[in-house]
Amino acid sequence: MKEKTYMISAVASKYNIHPQTLRLYEREGLLIPSRTQGNTRVYSDEDLKKLEFILNLSRDMGVNLAGIEIIYNMKLKMEKMQEEFSNFLEELKKEFFSGRESIIEQKKDALVKSSSSTVALFKDDKKK
Repeated sequence: MKEKTYMISAVASKYNIHPQTLRLYEREGLLIPSRTQGNTRVYSDEDLKKLEFILNLSRDMGVNLAGIEIIYNMKLKMEKMQEEFSNFLEELKKEFFSGRESIIEQKKDALVKSSSSTVALFKDDKKK
């Protein structure tokens, strides 16, 4: 299945920005669109997500282009670290629970359901 792409004019119109702004983002290395055989810029859905991130930082938060690049690179590093941590945690779980499946199943079966307890109020006869 071919990925849906958008031409620069459609993207500029959709996000209410000038096509030169998109070219600037490309020159600065913030947004790298694909090219057709005729060398026309085309933007993927992934590019549009990145553009929305860029526009949010610049329009809503007043971050300049250098700041956007730093923030975006930090975001990518954090996502990579999160993925590595998740993989590490999965390996740790496998290692810890390896060979203990029967014990875990026994404990699951041993759980006893209990009904909610009743609270009884006692009257203190010593108070007046």
